[in-house]
Amino acid sequence: MKFVFDPPPQPAARIAGGGLFPVRRIFCIGRNYADHVREMGGDPKAQPPVFFTKPADAVTADGSVIPYAQATDDLHYEGELVVALKAGGKNIGAEKASDMIFGYAAGCDLTRRDHQRRAKDAGAPWDTAKGFDLSAPMGDIIPANEVGDLSTAEIKTLVNGETRQSAPLSQMIWSVGDIIAALSEQFELKAGDLIFTGTPEGVGPLERGDAVTVEAGPCSLSFRIAE
Repeated sequence: MKFVFDPPPQPAARIAGGGLFPVRRIFCIGRNYADHVREMGGDPKAQPPVFFTKPADAVTADGSVIPYAQATDDLHYEGELVVALKAGGKNIGAEKASDMIFGYAAGCDLTRRDHQRRAKDAGAPWDTAKGFDLSAPMGDIIPANEVGDLSTAEIKTLVNGETRQSAPLSQMIWSVGDIIAALSEQFELKAGDLIFTGTPEGVGPLERGDAVTVEAGPCSLSFRIAE
């Protein structure tokens, strides 16, 4: 049976050294660094993990110039470590999570903060705050066996060369293994899934023309907001 029109291209992220990673779904965790939870007015121990999603075609490559998001005057950066899965399943134990990981990347969860505030006030979903076009820029994926030990690594976000976020990855409330385990209790994870693992304190607004760099251990991302 033929499609009624040509299907859109397969969303993909670049792999360091060459090749493309086909993106199936993008999962994100909110409130995963205690200081960030506090800066957003929450209690880091009060709730289980909070998950939301972005469309697969929100992925945007390293070095991109990204238009300022439509329908907002309050676009924010949130630098994050991204996990790329090569396998999945349901009800995965945290101790087996590493077997599912293809590699890691630096990413930025771009957020329309005004939409998020309105959604929180109304008890509504975060879709328009998080799932808009080009809202998931990410650097090249480095295969897990080339990344090394991330337990002592840091995540940093710089805007126009000025450090805005900086924290050890060890400060995550839920580890990568914990996140994969918790997600797999609610979804069947599969190869091609990406997981944005949360952002530390220091989130803030972006202006047109701003240059953003995110570093997560050996992983890096750079992009610019169009004038």
